[in-house]
Amino acid sequence: MIVVNLVVSVLVIIFLQLLGVVIFTWMTPFKDMEELKNGNVAVALALGGKFMSTAIILGVAAYTNTSIWFMMLWFAVGYLCLIVAYWIFELLTPGFRVSEHLQKGNVAVGMMLCMVFIGTAFAVSSLII
Repeated sequence: MIVVNLVVSVLVIIFLQLLGVVIFTWMTPFKDMEELKNGNVAVALALGGKFMSTAIILGVAAYTNTSIWFMMLWFAVGYLCLIVAYWIFELLTPGFRVSEHLQKGNVAVGMMLCMVFIGTAFAVSSLII
Protein backbone atom coordinates (compact mmCIF):
# COMPACT_ATOMS: atom_id res chain seq x y z
CA MET A 1 0.00 0.00 0.00
CA ILE A 2 2.88 2.36 0.72
CA VAL A 3 4.24 1.89 -2.79
CA VAL A 4 0.83 2.68 -4.31
CA ASN A 5 0.53 5.84 -2.20
CA LEU A 6 4.02 6.90 -3.21
CA VAL A 7 3.39 6.32 -6.92
CA VAL A 8 0.07 8.17 -6.80
CA SER A 9 1.67 11.07 -4.92
CA VAL A 10 4.52 11.35 -7.42
CA LEU A 11 2.12 11.25 -10.37
CA VAL A 12 -0.07 13.96 -8.81
CA ILE A 13 2.99 16.11 -8.09
CA ILE A 14 4.23 15.79 -11.68
CA PHE A 15 0.77 16.56 -13.03
CA LEU A 16 0.35 19.66 -10.83
CA GLN A 17 3.85 20.92 -11.69
CA LEU A 18 3.18 20.62 -15.41
CA LEU A 19 -0.31 22.08 -15.08
CA GLY A 20 1.10 25.06 -13.20
CA VAL A 21 3.65 25.82 -15.89
CA VAL A 22 1.10 25.33 -18.68
CA ILE A 23 -1.30 27.78 -17.04
CA PHE A 24 1.52 30.32 -16.72
CA THR A 25 2.32 29.95 -20.42
CA TRP A 26 -1.33 30.64 -21.23
CA MET A 27 -1.04 33.94 -19.36
CA THR A 28 1.58 35.34 -21.73
CA PRO A 29 0.51 36.83 -25.07
CA PHE A 30 3.41 35.11 -26.84
CA LYS A 31 4.41 31.47 -27.23
CA ASP A 32 6.94 30.74 -24.49
CA MET A 33 8.38 27.66 -26.19
CA GLU A 34 8.93 29.54 -29.45
CA GLU A 35 10.78 32.26 -27.55
CA LEU A 36 12.92 29.61 -25.85
CA LYS A 37 13.73 28.03 -29.23
CA ASN A 38 14.81 31.47 -30.43
CA GLY A 39 17.19 31.81 -27.47
CA ASN A 40 15.23 34.46 -25.53
CA VAL A 41 17.06 34.49 -22.19
CA ALA A 42 14.52 36.83 -20.56
CA VAL A 43 11.66 34.41 -21.24
CA ALA A 44 13.84 31.51 -20.08
CA LEU A 45 14.49 33.28 -16.77
CA ALA A 46 10.83 34.12 -16.27
CA LEU A 47 9.68 30.60 -17.18
CA GLY A 48 12.37 29.07 -14.99
CA GLY A 49 11.20 31.24 -12.10
CA LYS A 50 7.64 30.08 -12.68
CA PHE A 51 8.76 26.45 -12.71
CA MET A 52 10.88 26.87 -9.58
CA SER A 53 8.18 28.76 -7.70
CA THR A 54 5.53 26.14 -8.43
CA ALA A 55 8.01 23.45 -7.36
CA ILE A 56 8.70 25.24 -4.06
CA ILE A 57 5.02 25.57 -3.23
CA LEU A 58 4.26 22.05 -4.36
CA GLY A 59 7.18 20.62 -2.40
CA VAL A 60 6.13 22.32 0.82
CA ALA A 61 2.49 21.37 0.26
CA ALA A 62 3.50 17.73 -0.27
CA TYR A 63 5.85 17.73 2.73
CA THR A 64 3.39 19.23 5.19
CA ASN A 65 0.27 17.29 4.19
CA THR A 66 -0.40 13.58 4.41
CA SER A 67 -3.51 13.85 2.26
CA ILE A 68 -3.20 14.30 -1.50
CA TRP A 69 -6.38 16.40 -1.41
CA PHE A 70 -4.93 18.83 1.14
CA MET A 71 -1.69 18.95 -0.82
CA MET A 72 -3.64 19.88 -3.96
CA LEU A 73 -5.68 22.45 -2.04
CA TRP A 74 -2.61 24.17 -0.60
CA PHE A 75 -0.91 24.06 -3.98
CA ALA A 76 -3.96 25.78 -5.51
CA VAL A 77 -3.85 28.48 -2.81
CA GLY A 78 -0.13 29.02 -3.32
CA TYR A 79 -0.51 29.02 -7.08
CA LEU A 80 -3.22 31.68 -6.94
CA CYS A 81 -0.83 33.78 -4.86
CA LEU A 82 1.78 33.45 -7.63
CA ILE A 83 -0.73 34.62 -10.22
CA VAL A 84 -1.67 37.58 -8.02
CA ALA A 85 2.02 38.40 -7.55
CA TYR A 86 2.46 38.52 -11.33
CA TRP A 87 -0.44 40.93 -11.77
CA ILE A 88 0.79 43.11 -8.88
CA PHE A 89 4.23 43.21 -10.51
CA GLU A 90 2.56 44.21 -13.77
CA LEU A 91 0.62 46.98 -11.98
CA LEU A 92 3.72 48.27 -10.19
CA THR A 93 5.48 48.79 -13.51
CA PRO A 94 3.06 51.23 -15.15
CA GLY A 95 5.61 52.57 -17.63
CA PHE A 96 5.76 49.34 -19.59
CA ARG A 97 4.16 45.94 -20.05
CA VAL A 98 6.22 43.12 -18.59
CA SER A 99 5.22 40.64 -21.29
CA GLU A 100 6.36 42.99 -24.07
CA HIS A 101 9.78 43.42 -22.50
CA LEU A 102 10.13 39.69 -21.99
CA GLN A 103 9.35 39.07 -25.64
CA LYS A 104 11.92 41.71 -26.63
CA GLY A 105 14.52 39.83 -24.57
CA ASN A 106 14.94 42.29 -21.69
CA VAL A 107 17.00 40.12 -19.34
CA ALA A 108 16.64 42.55 -16.43
CA VAL A 109 12.84 42.19 -16.53
CA GLY A 110 13.14 38.41 -16.88
CA MET A 111 15.46 38.18 -13.89
CA MET A 112 13.30 40.46 -11.78
CA LEU A 113 10.15 38.48 -12.60
CA CYS A 114 12.00 35.25 -11.82
CA MET A 115 12.91 36.58 -8.38
CA VAL A 116 9.37 37.90 -7.80
CA PHE A 117 8.02 34.40 -8.39
CA ILE A 118 10.65 32.63 -6.27
CA GLY A 119 10.39 35.16 -3.45
CA THR A 120 6.61 34.92 -3.44
CA ALA A 121 6.83 31.13 -3.42
CA PHE A 122 9.09 31.16 -0.34
CA ALA A 123 6.86 33.64 1.46
CA VAL A 124 3.65 31.81 0.63
CA SER A 125 5.07 28.37 1.36
CA SER A 126 5.82 29.44 4.92
CA LEU A 127 2.06 29.78 5.43
CA ILE A 128 1.20 26.28 4.19
CA ILE A 129 0.17 23.99 7.01
